[in-house]
Amino acid sequence: MFARNVTFSIKPTMDHAIAVKFETEVLPVLRKANGFRDQITLSRDKNEIVSISLWDKKENLDSYAKDTDPQVVKILSSFYNGTPDVRTYEVTNSTSHKVAAA
Repeated sequence: MFARNVTFSIKPTMDHAIAVKFETEVLPVLRKANGFRDQITLSRDKNEIVSISLWDKKENLDSYAKDTDPQVVKILSSFYNGTPDVRTYEVTNSTSHKVAAA
């Protein structure tokens, strides 16, 4: 399993609006993506968001990043400042997804 961690700074007073936009427009796109398993979204001080998506295989994640993520960026671009920090990880443990260290 692989995780994609995206951290970005949101514009002032946009925390509620971006949450609604994410729920109504981004999650449906993610749910249709091949290999998508889960989404965890975290907010800090209403000005920073960390978005963690979980994927079955690295190939699924890479395909999403190449083919679909540009449309997600376009959907959310008016809500954040700067360039999001994107990182990919291999999931080594997860209690809820029953992943154990190799």
